[in-house]
Amino acid sequence: MMIESRRTRAHLDVTLILLVSGLSLFGVLAIAVATYSTSSDPSASLLSHIVSSTSAMRQCLFLLLSPVIISVMLNVPYDFIRRKAPLVYALATFLVLFTLVTNGAQGVKAWTDLIWGYTIQPSEFIKLALILMLARTLARYDRPMSNMKQFIQLMVMVGIPGVIILASGEMGSLLVIVFIFAVMLYFSGTPFKVLLSLAAAGAISIFLLVALMMASGSDSYRLQRILAFIDPSAYALGDAYQQTHSKICIGSGGVWGKGMFVDGTWSQLDFVPADWTDFIFATIGEAWGFVGCTVVLLTYLAIILRMMYLAYNTRDKYGMLVIIGVMSMMLFHVFENIGMTLGLMPITGIPLPFLSYGGSNMVTNMGGIALVLNVTKNRSLTSAAVSTPQRSAMLKYYRGKL
Repeated sequence: MMIESRRTRAHLDVTLILLVSGLSLFGVLAIAVATYSTSSDPSASLLSHIVSSTSAMRQCLFLLLSPVIISVMLNVPYDFIRRKAPLVYALATFLVLFTLVTNGAQGVKAWTDLIWGYTIQPSEFIKLALILMLARTLARYDRPMSNMKQFIQLMVMVGIPGVIILASGEMGSLLVIVFIFAVMLYFSGTPFKVLLSLAAAGAISIFLLVALMMASGSDSYRLQRILAFIDPSAYALGDAYQQTHSKICIGSGGVWGKGMFVDGTWSQLDFVPADWTDFIFATIGEAWGFVGCTVVLLTYLAIILRMMYLAYNTRDKYGMLVIIGVMSMMLFHVFENIGMTLGLMPITGIPLPFLSYGGSNMVTNMGGIALVLNVTKNRSLTSAAVSTPQRSAMLKYYRGKL
């Protein structure tokens, strides 16, 4: 009989909760700094600055919802989440489709109005729904995509929301779900030749799509962003304006930063558009400098490594894949968002987890953390359903992957 170790026992992972909570609280402060205006009093108290910022106060409201989300998710039976994954997937897909059909805006059709000026972005929720559905499906197979039936099933599962999101104009969210899919396939035991074939097909498709847009003389914002990324100097006053000023803003912070709520900074003078949402890292770089950016990056690294550690010590394949899915979602968000603020990646409109302003993003990320905590809390229940030889074999295989 396999003995429960300290690392594999069921528990509420306080370390992960503390890391995420600290980062989220810092996010409220960063948003207040980013929205500091020329009419504000620089000598006011920290609390006054936060209260005077509408975006910071709204982020506080989103943050206050986090304990509720986590508490509810922790009390949902683990097996119930597994069984209801298809329903969650169907509802999230319908919500994304409904937003696309009813949204009359031009260009990106990703948001739907609620009340009191609040909006939601359903494409954020589809990420968690897809993680649950993929984990449920992949956990059934020893080597997923080893036959045509499994291949079609999984491609359709990812393809349906992917096509809707693409039609909505959200290339960033599409890239996220593709990355989640790829990482979960790898850790589920998918044959390497299948992964290599999918990667090659994806690369060729992207190349052909960009070549087609350039050959047809398309003026789509997607192509303009790609061209601006390749040659920012040629688009310095256009599509590369935001990214160019973001790099200047981060560099101006130096080692220790210029400080919070300082008159005459790039953040205060609004030289960086959306510096409280997608480009919040630019504000962090200017206000807290290289040291502040390093602390933020190390905190993200600690969160990612913590989830890898929890996945490594989770015996149940479904639970392990749920953690891997959430980890991959956050990893891509962090990599792409910080990369685009530094000019290392094209602009895609992907927010920075726990720091960027946005209710849908906060709810999705906290929901993902809640799923991870649910898995670790119910480890004894999930491992009980697997025989000792199976547990030993699974542990050996997935530790090799991780």
